Amino acid sequence: MSFPTRRLRRLRTSAKMRELIQETSLSPRDLICPVFVQEDLKTRIKVESMSEIERLPLDDINDEVGAISDLGIPAIMVFGIPSKKDDKGTSAFDDNGIVQKAISQIRKNFGDKMVIMADVCLCQYTSTGHCGITQGNKIDNDTSLDILARIAVSQAKAGVDTVSPSAMMDGQVAAIRKALDVEGFTDVSIMSHSAKHRSSFYSPFRDAAECAPKFGDRKTYQVPFTNAREAMMEVETDIKEGVDIVMIKPALSYLDLIAETRRRFNLPVAAYSVSGEYALVKGAAMQGWVDEKEITEEILYSIKRAGADMIVTYFAKSAAKFLQQS
Repeated sequence: MSFPTRRLRRLRTSAKMRELIQETSLSPRDLICPVFVQEDLKTRIKVESMSEIERLPLDDINDEVGAISDLGIPAIMVFGIPSKKDDKGTSAFDDNGIVQKAISQIRKNFGDKMVIMADVCLCQYTSTGHCGITQGNKIDNDTSLDILARIAVSQAKAGVDTVSPSAMMDGQVAAIRKALDVEGFTDVSIMSHSAKHRSSFYSPFRDAAECAPKFGDRKTYQVPFTNAREAMMEVETDIKEGVDIVMIKPALSYLDLIAETRRRFNLPVAAYSVSGEYALVKGAAMQGWVDEKEITEEILYSIKRAGADMIVTYFAKSAAKFLQQS
């Protein structure tokens, strides 16, 4: 009988040995926690399709950010739900808008202890629910750029560290970078949702943020999930326009694109583990079909293994607790 000369199981014989040779690391420092804040809200509202996720009143934002900070998570991404919407999304760039107030309050209370990121998009603020300004039934790309730039500047005035355009308008990074620089906000960074795919995994987010399109769909501006080369062109375009961090979104079904982005480009790479990924795990865990801790860690490690430097995820708080216990 012949015996194998290489026994890889020797490297798995104990927990300490496995720890010693572990190739991919994950910690709360790798996570960015989304936060939903709603204008004129008095008490927290649970998001039915996303267990344990809530819309917050402005008065609760400090407590929430404090809890996130205590878990060792270094960054949040703020999403706003306004009390009024119109066809121009004017509340999105109002200096007294809900996101701007939240940013200002967080900055005042936490200083540099938390990296404040904010979504730059129009879907939550327009009466159409689209990510850009519409002319008839068509998205007006170039008009939308002016509005996105105004949103970014208003957030910078409030004290944001990083603006995160997610509208997928052509030229959005260049327009935002120019506007920020002209206004003197040269230190405000841009983390673009560079390859944001047209995906059914966003459905629970649209419930949370009240931003489902009122007509049509987003196929004309979000990347088809069939087109890997097109996704890489989107990433490359953002880099040429001056982006600081690129992002692939969603994450779990797009690990190949995270890996390809990491291979091709020498910028920080973010991945967004989106609402549908979260909801699927939470739903299965509630039925007892999966172990929530084990599958959450496996998903997040796979995203890091693919090459992401940071992960925006609704698992952030629960994962940070898991990781502190392990």
